[in-house]
Amino acid sequence: MQRVRARVSGALSDSSVLVTTSVVHLTNDACFSLLYPLLPFIAADLGLSYTETGMLKAGFSGASSIFQVPVGIVGARYGEMLILLLGNLWVGLGLVGMALTGSFLFLLGAALLTGIGGNAQHPLGSAIVANHVKREQLATSMGTLNFSGDLGKLVGPFVAGIVAVQFGWRAAFAVVGLATALYTLWVLMRQRSAARRAGYRSRTPIEDDGTPIRRGFSFVLLAGSLDNATRGAALTFLPFVLVDKGLDAAAISALFGLIFAAGAAGKFACGWLSDRRGIIAVIVVTEAVTAGALLALAFSPAWAVIPLVLVFGFALNGTSSALAVAVTQFVPAARRARGFGIYFTAALISSAAAPLLYGVLADATSITTTFITMTVLTLAVLPAIVPIRRALILGNAL
Repeated sequence: MQRVRARVSGALSDSSVLVTTSVVHLTNDACFSLLYPLLPFIAADLGLSYTETGMLKAGFSGASSIFQVPVGIVGARYGEMLILLLGNLWVGLGLVGMALTGSFLFLLGAALLTGIGGNAQHPLGSAIVANHVKREQLATSMGTLNFSGDLGKLVGPFVAGIVAVQFGWRAAFAVVGLATALYTLWVLMRQRSAARRAGYRSRTPIEDDGTPIRRGFSFVLLAGSLDNATRGAALTFLPFVLVDKGLDAAAISALFGLIFAAGAAGKFACGWLSDRRGIIAVIVVTEAVTAGALLALAFSPAWAVIPLVLVFGFALNGTSSALAVAVTQFVPAARRARGFGIYFTAALISSAAAPLLYGVLADATSITTTFITMTVLTLAVLPAIVPIRRALILGNAL
């Protein structure tokens, strides 16, 4: 087993690790995002109700997130790159399998099985980049990795929509899935060949520096959970605020396109800025700007919405790159796959639970009160930054 791990972990040079993990992230997110525009085609073909359609989406996405911690442990044992690539291959072949199903139950089962492969992407991809790039380029590299995922979210639905209109949803699944599987197989074969020529270069794990490290990671989890709660809830209820301002469905869709585009730019730019200004400064500024934009969107006139959503999207997603770097500061290299698994699982739970909790609040009060509360809880990230900064200094992690 050590030989297998060696082949896959050491085959790529440090300069190509970021490219490989970023393209894998792009293809993985493309696979999971293509379902959105295809749901009406699938529902019409199989005669699905709205409930069944929701079950399909929830099952596909949920299965891709519930095993991130175990996958991190497996990756640390057998090699992060190997498990990352096998997971991506699983997803690609799973889409082809979904294209071959003939009923809702079989499609739902195939979606659940396919989604399991997606657990590898975020914890292992982040750990690989964190353990291979130079320290002074870490935040920029993490921002690039995050940006590639957002690019995949644009590419997947675009390709799927074009293919589905001409040939149906099954062809769209098959095309994207087969392309993903073939690319992943090519990378695996390239690594095996390179490993035979170059051998395996091991890296010395960073030792756990004690209490400041553990305490710092706990506060990073808190900050990440609050940040993702804001992201999940704000994107859920912002359309209701925009409707109250008199905007129609077409305008709201266009504004969300601007939010996602600004968010992708924010992930890359905030990674770059973190290398130059520090992660603490970037987290503080982006959270403060996000809170300010939330409050402004709740009370602004319709004509001010466009610049506000651009600022909002940039800051809302930009924080994630800096927080991902913060994880690396508090988790030893040998445990980073597991650490990222814990972090992304906490982020998923908070992002999923927040819309429900804020929805209850909105029903009991108003959408404006909900946005004010969201603003306050977003600013609650800032006090968590103080112990993170102190832990970084005490643990000599920066």
